[in-house]
Amino acid sequence: MEIENETQIMINGNTPELNGFTYDEIGDDHMSTGVDTPMKQNAFDMSDDDKKIRIAELFAEIMDVMGLDLTDDSLRGTPNRVAKMYIDEIFSGLNPKNKPKVALFDNKYQYNQMLVEKNITFYSNCEHHFVPIIGKAHVAYISSGKVIGLSKLNRIVQYFAKRPQVQERLTNQIALELKKILNTDDIAVIIDAKHLCVSSRGIKDDTSATVTTYYGGAFNSPDKIAELQNYITQ
Repeated sequence: MEIENETQIMINGNTPELNGFTYDEIGDDHMSTGVDTPMKQNAFDMSDDDKKIRIAELFAEIMDVMGLDLTDDSLRGTPNRVAKMYIDEIFSGLNPKNKPKVALFDNKYQYNQMLVEKNITFYSNCEHHFVPIIGKAHVAYISSGKVIGLSKLNRIVQYFAKRPQVQERLTNQIALELKKILNTDDIAVIIDAKHLCVSSRGIKDDTSATVTTYYGGAFNSPDKIAELQNYITQ
């Protein structure tokens, strides 16, 4: 298979190039190849149960290569626990069947100002090192005649966070999904997150954080941005 060949090339040290740089030279640089999460065409040919079995087998092999004793009572169940965690929890957002079902309601209150749902806690994982991204999302929209249940905003954030991610992509995916659901350009998303690929390894900077933004429609103006920032910092 092509992916196996490329993986073998990278393991052997003859890393392929991207824009003239090897992956080793790119190192920890944040890069994203597009708004859509990179997925194989046959990503869902295998059932979730079969994926768990295969992941458990492969993770057991990783543990064995690292020299861990899989007969130890504490480690014996780890491959299965990791497999279940990957499929049912931290990477469940890869599967479209887990996408939140969203109902819209008429804006009967005639509320025509921005609605802000702030400090939405999320946990994601960096797709470059598979270590956690921990942060808060702030989401805002101005109704075009329809409104969405507040908890659905949280669920949409969680759905796109629960997959291997790049923060820039996560920001845009949330914004574009809300734009489509609410049929409005007036969407804003701000994400403030800590990346363990920066704090726990590599440069090991435990104090820095990354902020990404999406301002669409009416939010793409200095006055609206200032108003939104004021609500968030209150």
